[in-house]
Amino acid sequence: MGAKVIEGGIFSDHRGRISYVNDFSFKDIERFYIISNSDENPIRAWQGHKLDAKNFYCINGSFKIHFVKIDNWDNPSKDLHIETIIVSASESKIVHIPAGYANAVESLETDSKLMSFSTLPLTAVSDDDVRYASDYWKINE
Repeated sequence: MGAKVIEGGIFSDHRGRISYVNDFSFKDIERFYIISNSDENPIRAWQGHKLDAKNFYCINGSFKIHFVKIDNWDNPSKDLHIETIIVSASESKIVHIPAGYANAVESLETDSKLMSFSTLPLTAVSDDDVRYASDYWKINE
């Protein structure tokens, strides 16, 4: 199964706003973190995950989430197809990227914040995490 978008919604009334993604299950989530890229370096790239599935939710601003399906972990093709999904705090959705992909997250606005939910315990990360140069795959501007 490839990457997918899990749609949510936003409810607003005189009391304020509630953003939700009711179809997202926390069953396999082990941990989470929040990504805030600097204005000087708005792209955090490329992190590959052999075992860990990533789930991204934008809590402020907006991001482009880029991802590639890895064909060879030791020497991946430089011609892999880059897929991109845009997420924004103005819409409520989670982008699920299964294990076997490398991803890059690109801030589109100052002070953007992206929450990442991971399925792999921190103790197993060293066996999973594969880093590639930030320009290994060229992100189209």
